[in-house]
Amino acid sequence: MTMFQTGMAGLMLLLSLSLGIVVWRLLRGPTIPDQTVAFDMIIIHLVALIVMYAITTGVFILIDVVIVIAVLGFLGTVAIARFIEEGRN
Repeated sequence: MTMFQTGMAGLMLLLSLSLGIVVWRLLRGPTIPDQTVAFDMIIIHLVALIVMYAITTGVFILIDVVIVIAVLGFLGTVAIARFIEEGRN
């Protein structure tokens, strides 16, 4: 295992731990804005993990998957923000 692969594995481990904390915040978030930020952070973590995996393994077809996840995450965040802005009528 090269130094690069070891570093990437360590970074992926730290990112996975951070993802776990963010998922906890999503489930326990007292308000909808807290949960919205947590949802956005989960998308960011997933994108980063998939990109790091793609770079480490050389499977660059996963970049297409990352683009789709990022777009869906953005649209989900915008939809939730619009819901918050309009209120719960």
